[in-house]
Amino acid sequence: MEHDSAWKEVLENLFERFLSFFFPNIHKDIDFSRGFEFLDNELQQIAVESESGKRIVDKLVKVYLLDGSEQWLLIHIEIQGYEQTEFPERMYVYNYRIFDKFRREVISLALLTDENPNFRPNEYSRSRRDWGFEVLCRFPVVKLIDYREQWAELEANPHPFAIIVRAYLKALEIVGNVQEKYSWKKHFLLELYQAGMDRETLWVIYKFIDWMIRLPKELNKAFVTEMKTIEEAKQMSLITSAEEVGLEKGINSLQRVVAKTIKRKFGALGQQLAERAHKINRLEVLEDLSEKLWDVQNLTEAEKIFDEIELSAKLN
Repeated sequence: MEHDSAWKEVLENLFERFLSFFFPNIHKDIDFSRGFEFLDNELQQIAVESESGKRIVDKLVKVYLLDGSEQWLLIHIEIQGYEQTEFPERMYVYNYRIFDKFRREVISLALLTDENPNFRPNEYSRSRRDWGFEVLCRFPVVKLIDYREQWAELEANPHPFAIIVRAYLKALEIVGNVQEKYSWKKHFLLELYQAGMDRETLWVIYKFIDWMIRLPKELNKAFVTEMKTIEEAKQMSLITSAEEVGLEKGINSLQRVVAKTIKRKFGALGQQLAERAHKINRLEVLEDLSEKLWDVQNLTEAEKIFDEIELSAKLN
């Protein structure tokens, strides 16, 4: 769930750079001067949960081409973090459902973030060739663990996703080793100080690293204190700014998530409860609500959860 949130934010904030790094042959054909549009609501209507119940990151983006051959087309992106036999079929199903809704060309792309080197699905097919029938959907795939062999090249690459990929790979490698997490998190943030990127890009990457390399609460406090001391010496403010901006963005984002969850479950009947969500300004309260609302069966249960969590927050 944490990794889903991290990749979702990276996609939403660094979409053009995402394509330029992982799919450069696609990036070069897109006219970014005309902008692009995320179609989250439309994709949500199309998407269905997998049988395993696990949620993955998926985005649908409307872009414009440079050559004018199409007024616009849709790019469907899946970030798949675990091995799943049904994944190629889901890619095909999403592709044709999106096409059926928009009647526009749909390009499906996959970024595989799992650790199984043998899990490399890139097509869905079925056929009855003796009857002359065949369906084939082949899609471009990037496997993140393949970049382990390119670590030196990534270190020399100033592209924002070079450090994002290294942070992700290192997070996979040091699971359970708290001291290594501390050391590498510090290493990546010191590297960010020297990166020369714009502040918004720096903040997105910082947040990604913070999501990927999680420290125990007390150790994280020590980490933040050390980094702030370094910032003062370097006359920089990445950590301090990220804390301030991140808290505000995190609260606003979770307010929207909770409100959308309520509206999705209860429609117009949940409007009043959704409005209550937008008045909650404590991150931990919103996080608690976001988790518990997934399992409620009716509006009464949802209202009870709101009452209990809000009361607990006041008492604390």
